[in-house]
Parts: sequence; C-alpha cells; structure tokens
Amino acid sequence: MLVFIDESGDAGLDVAGGASPIFVAAMVVFTHDAAAAATQRAIDNRDARRLPRREFKFSKCRDEVRDRFFDTVRACDFNVRAIVVRKGRIRSPAQSGGQDRFYEFFVESLMRRSEDALADAKVIIDGSGSKSFRQSVDAVLRRRLRSGAVRSVRFKDSRDDVLLQLADMCAGAIARAYKTERAQADRWLNKLQPRIADVWEFP
Repeated sequence: MLVFIDESGDAGLDVAGGASPIFVAAMVVFTHDAAAAATQRAIDNRDARRLPRREFKFSKCRDEVRDRFFDTVRACDFNVRAIVVRKGRIRSPAQSGGQDRFYEFFVESLMRRSEDALADAKVIIDGSGSKSFRQSVDAVLRRRLRSGAVRSVRFKDSRDDVLLQLADMCAGAIARAYKTERAQADRWLNKLQPRIADVWEFP
C-alpha cells in the first residue's frame, strides 16, 4: 500500500495577518503498487502534462489544466481521505503550538481517523522540514497508529513525484470548495467525487 500526503493552505494561525483561514491535509491511498503506476502513467500521458512548469500545483494551474487533470484521474484506482480545518475554531493549545506542531497534529489526526483503511503502508509526505521535525512526525505516526498500519514514513520533494502532485491537486480541490465566495467553488471537487472516501471537517 502506498499513501501520498500533501496539504493546501498554511499552518499559520494569524488569519487576520494573512494566514489561510482553511487548512486541508489530504492523503491519496493506493492499495497496490500497480494502481499507483497506472495512475502515474495516466497523468503523464495526458495533454495536461504539457505545461511550462514541471509540476502540477493546484494553486498555480489554469482552470482548463485542472479540468483535464481531474477528468483523467477520476477513473483511476485510488481513494482520497482528507481533513479540513477551520482555523477560527481552534481552541486547544496542542493544535496551536507552532506551525510544526500544527502540521504534525492534523496529519496524525487524519491518519488515526483512517488507520483501519491502512495496512503496511509506505507513507510519502511532501516537503522537507528540519531533521527533528521529520523524526518527530515519523515517531508520532509509528507510536500512535495501530501496529501494522504503517511500514515507513519519508519526506520527498513533490517536484520529483507526480503522485505527490496528485495529493496537492486533491487537497487544493477540496480547499477550493470551502471558498464559497468564489464562482464554481466546488467545480473540481465534483470531478474528484468518485475518488473521495472521506472528507472530515475538524472539529
């Protein structure tokens, strides 16, 4: 099993000062390697790949590229599980103890909610962070998830992995659906709907 995790929004809490009001962490789950390889081929073989940039990022793609991307992946064999955090509702110090702790807390929360769907999963998370942060995330997931749920956790640059880019696009589509002031806010979430297993609004 392969799991790819990325986020939309930032881990800052000063919304009045410019931090995003919504944070979404999304995990793309493949039950077997062949499904992951087939999905990567499907993305790489589409016209949407013909971009001036080398990676798919929801926030930087044109609408027509997003349409092509989600029209392609909606038939692929994976599922998406996500947590949506409305920062204005955060009260617990554990959730507001700095950006690293914020990210760690909500990725852990997402995976704990989904742990019954995980088995010997290789988890790949977008980003780098400090060595201590990476070690902390790894230790938390291994310690707090049930035995056998996760085999390994590693961080990787999404520029080098199209399936991490898929996780970014999924997180972005979910986050956009919460920006109800935008026209057609749920346009790409609707396209992704066949692949959605769970979208959890926290708390």
